[in-house]
Amino acid sequence: MKLGILGGTFNPIHFGHLRVAEEIVEDFGLEKVYLIPSGVPPHRSPHPIADFSHRLEMTRLASEISPLLEVWDIEGKRPGLSYSIETLRLLHSHFGSKLELFFIIGLDAFIEIKTWKEYQNLFGYASFVVIDRPGYSTEEFFTFLDSLHVGFVRNPERKYFCHPSGNILLKKDTTLMDISASRIREMVNKGKSIRFLVPEPVREYIEKVGLYPIDEST
Repeated sequence: MKLGILGGTFNPIHFGHLRVAEEIVEDFGLEKVYLIPSGVPPHRSPHPIADFSHRLEMTRLASEISPLLEVWDIEGKRPGLSYSIETLRLLHSHFGSKLELFFIIGLDAFIEIKTWKEYQNLFGYASFVVIDRPGYSTEEFFTFLDSLHVGFVRNPERKYFCHPSGNILLKKDTTLMDISASRIREMVNKGKSIRFLVPEPVREYIEKVGLYPIDEST
């Protein structure tokens, strides 16, 4: 069983998230990608985060576009902070020993992985697909991998890195969509249209429940 997971605050989820997930399913021959909204992110955000119930519902509405995507509320059900290592363990416990898991993560988030709980153990539970981001050189990426000290060995022919567990890590280009959740929130706050940045049901939900309210002073 080959599954992918794409986690995040999804505050809100947008077409950039969805396109990445869709491409990874096809490129790696996965059965599906689970979209996993974070419950209580362990790293403090400089911006308010919408309640989990809203972020979960927006993610569910967005996932209905594709049969290759499914939402799992695993982190919202677990009390306390949402640590990726605990989520990976739960996934393996749920699906059993035949699970082959692919953890999808942006390069900007990956370079902060040393701040994650038990980060050295993450690579034993999943292969990592690191989505390239503008502004990061290949050499910087290689240097950062070496600094993790988790035993990655480069396979130059297949352009990926092998972990002692047998899992792999690779950096991958996907369709570049310059969309950010923070920009979407800012646009809603200023009363601007977010059509074609998020799925229409997500846009309608944001409007219906009044998420990211318009700042009347601007």
